[in-house]
Amino acid sequence: MTTAIETAALTKLAEWKTAFNSGNGAGCAACYEEDAVMTAAPFGTFRGRAEIQAFWDDLVSKGFAEVAYTDAKVEVLNENEAVISASWTMNNAHGIITRELWVMQPDGQALLREDNFEAQG
Repeated sequence: MTTAIETAALTKLAEWKTAFNSGNGAGCAACYEEDAVMTAAPFGTFRGRAEIQAFWDDLVSKGFAEVAYTDAKVEVLNENEAVISASWTMNNAHGIITRELWVMQPDGQALLREDNFEAQG
């Protein structure tokens, strides 16, 4: 049975992918909590929605698009938290997501609190 947090996380992840693939860095950043931390190897660590948006704005301005996840796994930690891991590809790069921590918000949507991934080529 799919839990509410799993459904909310996968729904918001789909929104993030749509935003990224349409070149919308602000839409990507809106999927993160205000104080989220994103570690993107080898690029660095980005703290807070403004830094995260600047990272995504820069990436999409360079023509990166067509992100897709494969081998996605969802681990429900409790009724309010789930972790997604996966491999990812896009038009100009590929890599792995080691930990996306999605947290249920009071409005019933999930947002990213932690995002750890690496580009491998």
